Amino acid sequence: MDNPAFPNDLEFQSGKPVSVTLHGPTGQVEAIVEGPEADVDPRPVVMVICHPLPTEGGTMHNKVVTMTARGLHQSGATTVRFNFRGVGGSEGRFDNGDGEADDLRAVIAWVREQRPDHQLWLGGFSFGSYVAFQVASEVDAGLLLMIAPPAGRRGYRFDSIPAFDGPWVVIQGETDDVVDPEKVYEWADGFDQPPELVRIPDASHFFHRKLIDLRGAVKHGIRPYLPAAKPAADA
Repeated sequence: MDNPAFPNDLEFQSGKPVSVTLHGPTGQVEAIVEGPEADVDPRPVVMVICHPLPTEGGTMHNKVVTMTARGLHQSGATTVRFNFRGVGGSEGRFDNGDGEADDLRAVIAWVREQRPDHQLWLGGFSFGSYVAFQVASEVDAGLLLMIAPPAGRRGYRFDSIPAFDGPWVVIQGETDDVVDPEKVYEWADGFDQPPELVRIPDASHFFHRKLIDLRGAVKHGIRPYLPAAKPAADA
């Protein structure tokens, strides 16, 4: 059975997320597609957003992930959130980031097949940012957004992944209680062309009471790279 068609603009006008089931490396992949907010000119860009660590309860419904998506929608972009293997309705078992990168590749292939005229952007929160980082250069993403990347934590091979050669934004809470902010700053500063680093004061790992600030940082960070709005006839 073929993958479903990408939701059209008419479906997005309802303002409701559109659920789709894709074919992944280990079976079905559960995903949600959302379009720009109704009062915003749509931009020809789709960001695929990766969720935090599955073994710690991470899903595509995580508040940081959904708030990130909202910032994209308010900026005119479309988003795709999906559950990694073994989470929710996605089949398979946790694979320490390697298999999850394959899940992401499958979602990217679907987006590019369905929306070849749109820029592909990648984003992720915590573990999800690590997965997105692994794949971003390989797929020539138009932008990479990493939120609270677990740089310096055991089990993550950040040092073996080359720098992303494109627009690259890292958002980090200054009082993160899971990821050491200083290690994130050190990692980000270690590149010849480091990412744009946005620090949010008094923000924990999950941005408790700081989600609105996070949304603002997302919108501000991506704004310079947004493609021109689609002409009305093509919207």
